[in-house]
Amino acid sequence: MTVDTLETPVTQALVWSKVRQRALITVAVPLAILTYLVYTWFAFGVPELLSRAQPERALILATDSVAYKVHVTKDFRRNEFEVAIEGERTATYDNAKVPDWVQLNGENGVVDLGDGYRVEIDGRTALFTIPGYGVVEGTATAKGVETVLPEGPAPDWIKVDPRKLDVRPTLDRRLQITKTKIEVHNYFGGWENFWFPFRSPLYGMSFSQLYALALSADRMDPATSNLWFIVDEFLENPDWQHGKVFTALFETIMMAVLGTLTAAFFGLPLAFLAARNFTPSKLLRFGTRRIFDFLRGIDMLIWSLIFIRAFGLGPLTGALAIAFTDTGSLGKLFSEALENIDNKQVEGVRATGANQIQRYRYGVIPQILPVFVSQVLYYLESNTRSATVIGALGAGGIGLLLVETMKTSRDWENTSYIIILTIVVVILMDQTSGWLRRKLIEGK
Repeated sequence: MTVDTLETPVTQALVWSKVRQRALITVAVPLAILTYLVYTWFAFGVPELLSRAQPERALILATDSVAYKVHVTKDFRRNEFEVAIEGERTATYDNAKVPDWVQLNGENGVVDLGDGYRVEIDGRTALFTIPGYGVVEGTATAKGVETVLPEGPAPDWIKVDPRKLDVRPTLDRRLQITKTKIEVHNYFGGWENFWFPFRSPLYGMSFSQLYALALSADRMDPATSNLWFIVDEFLENPDWQHGKVFTALFETIMMAVLGTLTAAFFGLPLAFLAARNFTPSKLLRFGTRRIFDFLRGIDMLIWSLIFIRAFGLGPLTGALAIAFTDTGSLGKLFSEALENIDNKQVEGVRATGANQIQRYRYGVIPQILPVFVSQVLYYLESNTRSATVIGALGAGGIGLLLVETMKTSRDWENTSYIIILTIVVVILMDQTSGWLRRKLIEGK
């Protein structure tokens, strides 16, 4: 009998059935995925969202996060010039000490923006020289702004309106004219006044000068040492508020640590009640497991809102929200780890005459300690980020400061500063938890 004689109509039908099934799956699965994507594209309103998107706005905010701009403003109501750093309330230059790219002469002024870009202010008229395009002239009047452009169609970076003229040929150069003022923006990279306030006697000093000042016996303030004077000037910087930011960051870390440790403290004993091999009572196990489901089933943000309504604003509400949610999560993980322990080790401890507590201490805890430490440290890292979000709802900490700086575009560099600090803290928490794992679990 040969192989061909074994091919009956039944086997051929089965083969063709499998081929058709595979072909159907090959076509149906991609088609189903494509259909789902098309549905979600319109159901979530993606076309409307894209139509309302402002990528140029995002680009401006990204620029503001890594740069600062200096305003040269002529206010017609006061009939005077003002040169100031945007967002820095005290960072206004004296007219006798303006930057070298600004020249003021009574009611007139010249602003050199570099690379051939130049703004000449003559009374109520501003002439903006733009290389490769020409000169844009704008005059503030009692009713608005009169504009004169070079011949040809106006480019997109010129917005002409009877009430306002806005010219931005590059991302770091801008001219705005209204009936009340002429304003020139010039961008510079970096964070201005980050170390010390504009009016501080330490403003503009190099690190070597600060080091020499700290060691000097001649005190700048008779009431305190030079080193503490330097530290105080840095922390009390009114524009960057370093002291307030560091305090809020410390509150966020304490919120995460207190919430995580509280969850671990209550989660471990409850895990014994939920473990099948430690609690014979089905009713008690069922009730404990449902408590875990209830605690972790409500999101941390919801717990935070509940505690804010109950106890008011403050870091304690954030710590309680973390503790409640993680008690359910850690309790479930610990109970599963307890159910998977090796009973031979427990029996060996029992054979020595140890009581129940001693059997748990020497027969159970050493087996679940790696899981316990790893999970607690992981949740501590995660809760550091979660505490930032909870703080934004009103629990305090760095999250609340982050929301405050994001309310206005003027403080976007402060937002970047807080985000970078948060990332640094998360990285440090990750490195610290890794070191603790090696110390506590591997003994290295």
